[in-house]
Amino acid sequence: MWLQNFFRDPGDNVRWRTAEEGIPPSRNFLGSPIDPDCRYARKFTTSWVGYRVHLTETCDDGAPSVLTDLRTAPATVADGEATPLIHQALEEKGLLPETQFVDTGYLDAELLFESKERYGVDLYGPTRPDRKWQAKEGTGFEAAAFSLDWEDGVATCPEGKKSISWSPAIDNRHNRVVKIKFSSTDCMPCPSREKCIRSTRRWKRRRSVTVRADGHQQALQAARSREKEPGFAAAYARRAGVEGTISRAVRACGVRRSKYVGLEKTQLHHLLSAAALNFLRVGEWLSGVEKPKTRCSPFARLMAQPTAA
Repeated sequence: MWLQNFFRDPGDNVRWRTAEEGIPPSRNFLGSPIDPDCRYARKFTTSWVGYRVHLTETCDDGAPSVLTDLRTAPATVADGEATPLIHQALEEKGLLPETQFVDTGYLDAELLFESKERYGVDLYGPTRPDRKWQAKEGTGFEAAAFSLDWEDGVATCPEGKKSISWSPAIDNRHNRVVKIKFSSTDCMPCPSREKCIRSTRRWKRRRSVTVRADGHQQALQAARSREKEPGFAAAYARRAGVEGTISRAVRACGVRRSKYVGLEKTQLHHLLSAAALNFLRVGEWLSGVEKPKTRCSPFARLMAQPTAA
């Protein structure tokens, strides 16, 4: 704790560490002198020091929604890192679903492919959007517009031109990718050049495309195409149930304010909370209690009232 907050300078003076003097990353930085396992994390505008809990529940029609897996991890562990661990645990219990509704944090190109290939689980949820300007503006040729021949290692652009380079590589996030380049001889006189390239620099006067390798790109494109289908939003609405589960776990079991110190004891608290919620839900189902509906705010109810003439 002392070493990660202070250091001795060459003059033998004790100084407070700043970013320049090497503050450890959050995954290694002790967030509390009381609990050495908890870590600092931030998600959008919310920040906390502690842990992260991942809940998995059933959502079958005509049956109670029960929790089938729960795992507690340090707060710095990304949601996507929990996905294969959840599948492994569900496989050991014989509870793997055919379709699993997840939010964007629990899927990416690799997870979409590996979950289907290894566990037979279809991850159903919104993917991260393509951040290239061609896709964001909707006026250019994004990566999905190119035809990819994986066997021959050749890409074809929407204007019918073939790529001249197909190079496997590793990106800055350690993902296996393929970097595809086209000839400037084809790109410069192309009538659709403005839909591909805008740079005036000489070395950027040809189109290049980077896609994920090992079947990951095909899985990503299939998921993005599914998002555009009319029934996607209605099917994905099933996932809203787990938000209610999280809310109930917070209000009834205090999962966000564990009384215990350490990862193992906090996970035990979460597991007991999950068991309690399952008892409650099975009891309500046997008693014929209907599942609560999404709350309608007073303002929404006011707007739904008919207006007087």
